[in-house]
Amino acid sequence: MKKNSQLTQLLQTTPGLMPILKVGDLIEGTVIQKAPKAVYFDLGSFGTGTVYGAEFSAASEKVRKLKLGDKASAKIIDIENDHGFVELSLAAAGQQKAWQDIKELQDAGEPLKVTITAANSGGLIAPIQDLQAFIPVSQLSTDHYPRVDDGDRAKILEELKKMVGETIEVKIIDVNPRARKLILSEKEVASANVKELVEKYNVGDVVDGIISGVADFGAFMRFADNPDIEGLIHISELEHKLIDSPKEVVKVDDAVKAKIIEIKDGRVWLSLKALKSDPWESVEEKYKEGTEVSGKVARFNPFGAFVSLDSEIQGLIHVSEFGSVEEMKKQIVEGNDYKFNIESVKPTEKRIILKLKK
Repeated sequence: MKKNSQLTQLLQTTPGLMPILKVGDLIEGTVIQKAPKAVYFDLGSFGTGTVYGAEFSAASEKVRKLKLGDKASAKIIDIENDHGFVELSLAAAGQQKAWQDIKELQDAGEPLKVTITAANSGGLIAPIQDLQAFIPVSQLSTDHYPRVDDGDRAKILEELKKMVGETIEVKIIDVNPRARKLILSEKEVASANVKELVEKYNVGDVVDGIISGVADFGAFMRFADNPDIEGLIHISELEHKLIDSPKEVVKVDDAVKAKIIEIKDGRVWLSLKALKSDPWESVEEKYKEGTEVSGKVARFNPFGAFVSLDSEIQGLIHVSEFGSVEEMKKQIVEGNDYKFNIESVKPTEKRIILKLKK
């Protein structure tokens, strides 16, 4: 190709003559001729541009719709080809224009509506201007978050597939044309809507609500006086004692009272145990170091076994007392009662250390 023609040198080296053409720029042209394997554009002071060869095939559908006199945006792929024309790409221009438009939408910060076309275990897929956008599960609103108890990916996918065909409001939170990454968030829209609603509440307020969902990490509660607000009760905030599953304490549609423990960015965190008396505050009155107690082995873990001393208090016997988990499971059985000696009581750490009575 003739890369050093007088026109090319003039455009690239003469300041102030006219704007400089650069490969990769977008330019608008007017269709002046259509041929069987090429289309030509009037680029004004930049001369004539052409789309042909592989670029003509890549944009065949768009070329077919163009008529003489139509204006179109194209991407410059060569300032001057062998025939003296500015070589253009319509297909690349369409995508580049789409990325530019999407970046402007992100900068505007306004929500937009998208229709879900597909799902995978990581989230949802929706098109924006012929580009595929992704909505991660973590960016779904609480209404659409898949509440699967055991975190099973197959079950999560089943729940997400139910949303295919639905239209939802989202915000664009990440645009990266190079990596072809376009990330959306439904949660951002929901949070913005809820921010105004939660302004009338304060940390420390006690609110009535209905359990609207239960997951392995906690429970969701809708406010009784304002169902548009849904807060999260983390599993650690359900009871003073350790529990394996929130289902041990609450179930969907239960009416509960909860205390607001944090409000941040339109999200509300709640606690049930904050409204219950803490049995660890008086634990030393009931359990004393050096005394003997009866307890039921509640469950094993890699560092020992939890022992239920009553309905609220659990003690811990460390695996080092047995030498290994295998040996521990030979000497004590989950669900059985045994006699233990209390080695230490630490109310501030909510911990009672036990030894098996020989």
